[in-house]
Amino acid sequence: MRKIIHIVVAAMVFTVGGVVPHAAAAPAATGVEILDPRVNPRDRDAIQRGARNFVNYCLGCHSVKYLRYNRLAADTGMPEDLVQEHLILGEQEIHDHMLSAMAPEDGEAWLGMAPPDLSLTTRVRGEKWVYTFLNGFYRDEGATHGANNILQEGTSMPHMLAGLQGMPEPVYGDDGETVVGVQRSGDAGGALSEAEYLEFTADIVSFMVYAAEPIRADRERIGIWVILFLIVLTGVFYLLKREYWKDVH
Repeated sequence: MRKIIHIVVAAMVFTVGGVVPHAAAAPAATGVEILDPRVNPRDRDAIQRGARNFVNYCLGCHSVKYLRYNRLAADTGMPEDLVQEHLILGEQEIHDHMLSAMAPEDGEAWLGMAPPDLSLTTRVRGEKWVYTFLNGFYRDEGATHGANNILQEGTSMPHMLAGLQGMPEPVYGDDGETVVGVQRSGDAGGALSEAEYLEFTADIVSFMVYAAEPIRADRERIGIWVILFLIVLTGVFYLLKREYWKDVH
């Protein structure tokens, strides 16, 4: 019986957790508060909004090369004609992968390095790290693009969402030198309020989590039924064991 229980528990972990476990969030700089986007992989509306936000503000530099537009449409319930009209830029078609138009050599010339593909970033870094990074830009006049980031000091990425957030000021730790947070001042500008910007970036992370594993929501949903089946099957095995061994002393 004990062996059966062990098998059931292992199957539960395998089914719900997936074959490849999610990577732990990458370590953050000392003293930096890591933010939680509270991603729900079954929230289609958040994924749809995140896809819109990603296309408008991220896809110009970063690809998600393992995801096709028609797969996004099917998984989120968006009509393909709307995806073609609002999310597909340039000459791409509905069956194409979501690729950036920026050539790697242009990225190196303009930014110092080619912008990486973001297909698996939330699996490698963790969704909390990505969310904190998007909310971690601050004003740094000495940086190449006038902004730095609390999680990646010296990042070559400009603050592409500054028009929405504004440009926050750095918050220093006890040593007076290490930046541990950001603070949005009254004159920072930006089209969104602080709460709206947090929601905006959380939606981007929701899309990136989906793009990294489109089947995740279905896997978790099916996994619940598999676990219930295994529990029932365990009970059946236990009753069979008692029946077979009841006359053995």
